[in-house]
Amino acid sequence: MSKHTVYMHNAQQGHQVLTRLWDFCKPLLMAGHKLVVTAQPEARNSEQNALMWVLLQAFSDQLEWPVNGQMVKLSPEEWKDLLSAAYKRESQRIAMGIDGGMVMLGMRTSKMGKREFAEFIDFINATAALRGVQIEHEESTT
Repeated sequence: MSKHTVYMHNAQQGHQVLTRLWDFCKPLLMAGHKLVVTAQPEARNSEQNALMWVLLQAFSDQLEWPVNGQMVKLSPEEWKDLLSAAYKRESQRIAMGIDGGMVMLGMRTSKMGKREFAEFIDFINATAALRGVQIEHEESTT
């Protein structure tokens, strides 16, 4: 059986979408098929993702951060780890490394829906303002 996706963006669409979904599912159920219906928040979009990397690059270019007792520049990926952990207020989540040392555990941004990712972008912008990071990008709708 092939996969079918039905999108519902607001409560006003609910009755219409659910009626269409039932019309689609009823014959399949009567024929003995098992169906799975999944509801999930809308995923982040490519504009949000691109904006995040612009912001992270600005942090990488402009700030040094203490690592192993030395002030160093972090890569955009490392800033993503640091900021995602701070966003979730998990700066205390540190694990022992496989071969020693310590690893800070951050949140995977790929698990964020569109709304939460927009909040994360706002958090990064606020942190940039507090830390004096200058952001040069076109405003994008998140």
